[in-house]
Amino acid sequence: MRLPVSFIALMISVAFLQLSSGGLSPLDALSGLQVGFSSTQIGLLGSAHFVGFFVGCWWSPRLMGTVGHARAFATFAACGAIGAIAHPLWIDAWFWAGLRIMTGLCVAGCYTIIEAWLHASVDNATRGRALGSYRLVDLSMSMLAQLLIGVLPAASYVSYNLLAILCCASLFPLMVSRARQPESPEAPRLRPLKAFRLSPLGVAGVVVAGLTTGSFRMVGPVYGQQVGLDAGQTGLFLAAFVFGGALAQIPVGWLADKFDRRWVLIWLSLAALLACAMTVLFGTVNTALVFALAAFFGLVTFPIFSVASAHANDFAGADFMIELSASLMFWYGIGAIASPLLASSLIENYGPSALFVFISLAHIVLATVGLARMLARPTATTRTPYRYLPRTSFTLGRLFKRRGGH
Repeated sequence: MRLPVSFIALMISVAFLQLSSGGLSPLDALSGLQVGFSSTQIGLLGSAHFVGFFVGCWWSPRLMGTVGHARAFATFAACGAIGAIAHPLWIDAWFWAGLRIMTGLCVAGCYTIIEAWLHASVDNATRGRALGSYRLVDLSMSMLAQLLIGVLPAASYVSYNLLAILCCASLFPLMVSRARQPESPEAPRLRPLKAFRLSPLGVAGVVVAGLTTGSFRMVGPVYGQQVGLDAGQTGLFLAAFVFGGALAQIPVGWLADKFDRRWVLIWLSLAALLACAMTVLFGTVNTALVFALAAFFGLVTFPIFSVASAHANDFAGADFMIELSASLMFWYGIGAIASPLLASSLIENYGPSALFVFISLAHIVLATVGLARMLARPTATTRTPYRYLPRTSFTLGRLFKRRGGH
């Protein structure tokens, strides 16, 4: 069966939004370095983005319930456009951090609304292809967004204007669509302590996922510049990470469904340690090896959030799964907010290799927690299917719940 026209409109909005938001983080890092920001100040921008993301994930379902999907989407998209276009007005790290809170709001809010709209735009006959198409668009546009910094000059008003235009362009497909707006989703309660008691390893996994992806994607451009990569090569470095993560989804999903997920998380963490060590030791040999190591790093770290989430859901009842998704998102945000500022401070004081030493320590903790939990209780007897989660929005849980019966 054919996918509805409204779904195609959603995917066009996703493409424009991902190009805008995905290109802003590396552009900010390179622009900040060019205008004289310290590595720690670059990390501040990354942490500010996740502060906005964290608030947006909590606020967006509530705003949808108040003003509807279309107006809420326009509000968040406006935040993203203003946050991008205002950068050249004042070259100041704290001012830019405030703007990055706005762009973080945009990402969380717009994606939550798109996923809620997606939930209402497809039926059981088209759900599988719809989710697959969503994953493809999200990942492919994410890779392309990293490559934009090879053609967008750093610290240029033209670059920020173009990203703001792309953000505004995401409005058109949804605003002119004749499809009826879906019902507003009920905002989930946040119960982070209950989620921790339910699955300490699941929580540890999403925190480490936040530490890893938050630090690498926000501070990775600083690392790239310090090891001698130019802007185009830095974009390829970041895109290789996303490409490796995309390649990992099917094989890691198969492993997570076939074997004890605690072992999968442990082995992914050990592989992440290997990737970090190889990057520190051989990451400056030549650029081809740098790209290959970034892809390997993405291959073993990108799926950790989805595996940890699946493991936590194995112990959750059907009545708690939506709230569990929101609570895991809370813990992910804690890790993602803290990591860019911590990693950039370490780079400033100890050099670029400190980024991967920091990430290695996080994965040592995760592997240790995994081993401890294996001693604490047996694996779950009823298991939920592994699913790649392109966003940490609770609305995807509703899509999967309808499809998979959980």
